[in-house]
Amino acid sequence: MTERIITISNRAGIHARPAAMLVQATKNFKCDIFFEKDEDRINAKSIMGIITLAAGYGTEIKIIAEGEDEEGAVETLARLFESKFEEE
Repeated sequence: MTERIITISNRAGIHARPAAMLVQATKNFKCDIFFEKDEDRINAKSIMGIITLAAGYGTEIKIIAEGEDEEGAVETLARLFESKFEEE
């Protein structure tokens, strides 16, 4: 299992466009991928799950991946968050 905690740094937080970008990025990986916020854990391959996290600016999210390509999955998703989803 590979985990990484990130902080949402784009001002708009996670809305439909970033959620779609995250789901698109997960399609290339075979491992199970989850996002965890507080006590909530959702499937990172589910756009509805991501949107229901209601993760705004400054929110900490843990990326969790388990499977053969877990390290690449966590790194790819972390880069998307760090790029602020190319919004700024």
